[in-house]
Amino acid sequence: MSSTLVRVLSVGMSLFCACLAGSAAAESLKVGYLPAIGHGKYFIAYEQGFFKQENLDVELIEFQNSADGINAVISGKLDTGSFSTPAPLLFYSKGSDVKIVGGIMGQDGSIIIKPEKANEIKTVADLRGKKVATVRLASSDAVLRAALKEAKIDWRSDLEIFELKNPPAVIESVKSGQVDAGVVWGPFDLRAEQQGLKVIVRSGDLYPGHPCCRLIVSSAQLKNPAAVERFLRALLRAERFAADHRKETIDAIAKYVKLDRDTLEKSYYSPNLDQTTDPNVKGVQKFWLSLVASNFIDGKRPLEPIFAVEPYQKAIESLARENPKDAFYQARLKQFRERNL
Repeated sequence: MSSTLVRVLSVGMSLFCACLAGSAAAESLKVGYLPAIGHGKYFIAYEQGFFKQENLDVELIEFQNSADGINAVISGKLDTGSFSTPAPLLFYSKGSDVKIVGGIMGQDGSIIIKPEKANEIKTVADLRGKKVATVRLASSDAVLRAALKEAKIDWRSDLEIFELKNPPAVIESVKSGQVDAGVVWGPFDLRAEQQGLKVIVRSGDLYPGHPCCRLIVSSAQLKNPAAVERFLRALLRAERFAADHRKETIDAIAKYVKLDRDTLEKSYYSPNLDQTTDPNVKGVQKFWLSLVASNFIDGKRPLEPIFAVEPYQKAIESLARENPKDAFYQARLKQFRERNL
């Protein structure tokens, strides 16, 4: 065999090996979500290929409430998912091994009533002695209980709270008159209004800037922090994409949330909905204190171990470096430092 042929074969084998090294198998992740507008970044990241570009093979799995979703994370049936702020905090307070690595949304809750009760129920204080439907462990449910506490109303004895399976069930119970008021989140606030109900107050009015669904993983999943970082990069890229591409954003969400396009767009781009992916440690700490004060959790376990913000920090820092002239990523980096450090 000639020396020239040997060199050609050697170069060919080197290139072949390099290709193999550069085509590592995609990381598989099972991701839980709620059929809520605020979870739209998952759908955008999936439909626009951001997960694949970050070398992730993502399977999206729908849940109807936060309690079922967080149980799936704890049991290992899900790798990650975003569920209401109270859910991971309550489970954590009872000893569960969960970590908050990011967020998917904030605010977005509403209290709804029938229009004929508008003169009778105008504020949270007017709920004393009333029947209220809610979804257990929803962020807006916890915000309501904290607001009742501030109004010197004991949610355990001064009114009746009925914990239903999901927002559509809440809407039906209000429409039928089985309860006086109900707690829902987007896009179900708009659906309630379309069905003749009235929003009397929003969770952002009761607790401005409160975090909603937090992105959680188990400690076991953090043994592979690079995959979590890439996942968060994909969500940040989806957040960035949605800012400039409304049509494609609504196209993606419409595949998962079955509502008309006008309602989807109005809900996703609502000023009542915070879309940031940031973990928001300081916001969660404040939420924790409000839950303790309203007797929702006992608060005996130190909170700090629940946070694992390093993957998000690396994700936003890398995107800011790669896009030094993009004001969006620079603003998100500044936000991270303000909310978490």
